[in-house]
Amino acid sequence: MTEHFKMDAPATEHRLDDMAQGLVGAPLDRPDGPSKVTGTATYANEWQIEGMVHGVMVRSPGNSGKVSLANRDAVAAMPGVLAVIQDDRLLRNPAQGTADAAPIQGARHADYTGQLIALVVAENFEQARHAAQSLTVVLENGETVTVDPDTAAVEPQEGQAVDQGDLGGAMRDAAHSVDVVYSTPSHSSSPMEPHASIATWDGDDLTLRGSYQMLKYNRNELADALGIHPDRVRIISPFVGGGFGSKLGLSPEAVAAAIAAQELGRPVSVALTRPQVYEATMRRSETRQRVRLSADGDGRLTGLGHDARVSNLPGETFAEPVLQASHFLYAGSNRQMSLDLVRLHRMCAGSVRAPGEAVGVTVLENAMDELAHEIGIDPVALRLRNIPETDPESGKDFSSSRFREALESGAEAFGWADRPGLKERREGEWLIGYGMASAARVNMLMESQARVTLLPDGTARVETDMTDIGTGTYAILGQIAGDMLGLPRDAVTVVLGDTGLPPSAGSGGSWGAASSGTSVYVACEAIRRQLAERLDVAEPDLMLKDGRATYANQTQALSDILNGDEIAKLGHVTPGDTSKAVRQATFGAYFAEVAVHAATGETRVRRMHGSFAAGRILNAKTARSQCLGGMTFGIGIALTEEMAFDPRDGHVTNHNLAEYHIPVNADVPQLTVELLEERDDWANPLQAKGIGELGICGAAAAITNAIFNATGVRVRDYPATLDKVIAGM
Repeated sequence: MTEHFKMDAPATEHRLDDMAQGLVGAPLDRPDGPSKVTGTATYANEWQIEGMVHGVMVRSPGNSGKVSLANRDAVAAMPGVLAVIQDDRLLRNPAQGTADAAPIQGARHADYTGQLIALVVAENFEQARHAAQSLTVVLENGETVTVDPDTAAVEPQEGQAVDQGDLGGAMRDAAHSVDVVYSTPSHSSSPMEPHASIATWDGDDLTLRGSYQMLKYNRNELADALGIHPDRVRIISPFVGGGFGSKLGLSPEAVAAAIAAQELGRPVSVALTRPQVYEATMRRSETRQRVRLSADGDGRLTGLGHDARVSNLPGETFAEPVLQASHFLYAGSNRQMSLDLVRLHRMCAGSVRAPGEAVGVTVLENAMDELAHEIGIDPVALRLRNIPETDPESGKDFSSSRFREALESGAEAFGWADRPGLKERREGEWLIGYGMASAARVNMLMESQARVTLLPDGTARVETDMTDIGTGTYAILGQIAGDMLGLPRDAVTVVLGDTGLPPSAGSGGSWGAASSGTSVYVACEAIRRQLAERLDVAEPDLMLKDGRATYANQTQALSDILNGDEIAKLGHVTPGDTSKAVRQATFGAYFAEVAVHAATGETRVRRMHGSFAAGRILNAKTARSQCLGGMTFGIGIALTEEMAFDPRDGHVTNHNLAEYHIPVNADVPQLTVELLEERDDWANPLQAKGIGELGICGAAAAITNAIFNATGVRVRDYPATLDKVIAGM
């Protein structure tokens, strides 16, 4: 039986506040942790299947032209080689998140350097790799295409434009103003686990073991790419070694593996090499952002302008949503915003962790720091003075907001009031600086389903195709079910990552925990009602704890109440009126201390603190871990991360973990995180909001603002590498 819940009104019943089992919110360990650290968790490319052969993808050497495989026959005759596949169904680039249909297909024409245009399959991996490297790819009738965002044609994104009041007049009449341009480079998701798939056919039915984040969409994308019905496709993905957006949509290796497995009648494994991950999966678009801020003599914003330029491949509709939080983060009656998209023959741009706000809030927070310095006001005070009472563009109320508390509590925890002034502290050769920034991220609820079964022995099983990409899904869904059904955590089994299970929202957009968690909650409520009916009591009067039911001054084991039966319910949640009636968002604040070497410009982050409000925290340990990861990503954006493209043909020159510099242990100090108590009735019955991406949205600005405080140097071209810092010094 399906229990459908539509989020049409605030959920004011805070049931999880008082559940006897006391699991939700507790800092419990992840149940999948031991299997991962002992190497027994099976990832996509680790399945051992009888008769399996191996495929290696072949890249395009250029960005335009008809693809020809010059020595195809010779390569096909090499030892162990089973097939050299060039098929119109191969993907040009990955699917965007929630695409639900095949992305652009066709590997017979190149559109960017590094595009995956063929597959070589052999008996073992070494043979396949050697043959793939031996294949000569020729591009014929190529054209001169654009790889430079500064010279590409611009397409205004009309749905993103805002023109409210008179920003030009506000800038002219302002007591204080800033008009600054910042740029951010492309970023790579860089998941630890490369993209990989193993395809197996049983007659007309395909099973794909892959590393993906949103299985219900991925199944439809794969079926559409192959021209078969989705019912014929099963995707299994119980463990994902990181995705950060790059595994939201179907990637080229999945379709290639499926085509090869069908052609050969054998299981085929295809894993992308690390360079191929950098060259042929999602990148975050580079951005050029202009921010204009006008303020009166008291430091209250009278105007806010934010104009951004981003890029993507021809044919793609995704445009990095840079302005997403600028619409609501600060007040100011005169507002002007625009987003332009340029077409480049670089690999596909798409969602990389916290798309939009990760770079948009960062630049806005840099501009706010510049305005605070211009006015001569404390940067925290400037922000507190400009928190809007309602959405400044739509006039809608905020569903909940602890933005002010995050700023104030974070400042106190960090010791912000005791910091020295601009360029006032030095330790030997190191200049010490302090910076802060706000955090903001939109919040969403997505359709999701989960089946919960209360088994005859009094234990429970939770089933959904939701994925755990390292975020703690196995933990939190078990905690929700355990609290609702009165079971210890180890009495709840959580089964994830299989399209044979009820379709979930998937992991992405920071909506996974709240959406899939609500579907579990709804199913458990239905089970509680059925238990109450059996006992002839009102469901609210039923207390469940440690596998026992207490009611009407008596107690009974759940196994005795079930008497050999099981109760299974399918919880189904869909967004409703609350998604449009109010502005839903999460908020926070960052504070950072950096040391900048006076002779070299090298920056070291010495300490960093984040205070965040994201509704009910479902697991304090996994939530804190997500914020730590986001702040670490912020360190990368601020100081090291940059995809470098050759200006001649647009190929990625740093396509590996040695040259694409993500922060390592030596770059990351002891980070501290504060999670503020909050309930948001408008979000969902859990009162929880997304936290996975909030930890990155603006984090980099706290660091670059601290560099300015230490040195007086504004680096407006990210990342703030030592050459840029020392040039200003």
